[in-house]
Amino acid sequence: MYIPSAFRIEDPGKLSDFIQKHSFATLITHDDQAPFASHLPMLFRPEAGPHGTLVTHMARANPQWKHFAAGSEALAIFHGPHCYVSPAWYKASPAVPTWNYAAVHAYGVPSIISDQERVLALLRELISTYEAAFDPPWSGDLSREYLDKMIQGIVAFEIPVSRVEGKYKFGQNRSPADIQGVIDVLSKSDDPDSQAVARMMSSIPEG
Repeated sequence: MYIPSAFRIEDPGKLSDFIQKHSFATLITHDDQAPFASHLPMLFRPEAGPHGTLVTHMARANPQWKHFAAGSEALAIFHGPHCYVSPAWYKASPAVPTWNYAAVHAYGVPSIISDQERVLALLRELISTYEAAFDPPWSGDLSREYLDKMIQGIVAFEIPVSRVEGKYKFGQNRSPADIQGVIDVLSKSDDPDSQAVARMMSSIPEG
């Protein structure tokens, strides 16, 4: 990912928080003929390895897991809020339109989890993670017979992260007055992404 120095995020805590908050990722692999992408929820274990480990699963009918056998690096892209930025919002002129956004790229070699108990634990962890926002959450109480049948239809895997890149493109290369002008407009928008960008822009220290 192209990352000008003003937009680069290297703090491990910020990267970890971002991945966990925006955990529905795009997983990209290559089968020696063409790139292939799947969209998957991923759990991040920041303490597992130098850069953490991603864990998830996909449908066994999805051919992407067969790419893992080659031992090649995969890319997981975590997408944050994004929005259009009009030059009319800047104090300085002339200027041109742009797009503000946040993204994190995590790279690593996937490996399949074959142990059934580990797969069951992963499924329970996924359920508890995403159900936690609901009151009451679904218990995930299913018979072992049913679970065993469902497990046959998926492939669980983990990706020890070998490197990670973070980019917050929020106009850090512009003046404080220009940045504030964008924040003022976006914070009043009805669009949730625009409001989220405004909040993230406000949280970045000046300079």
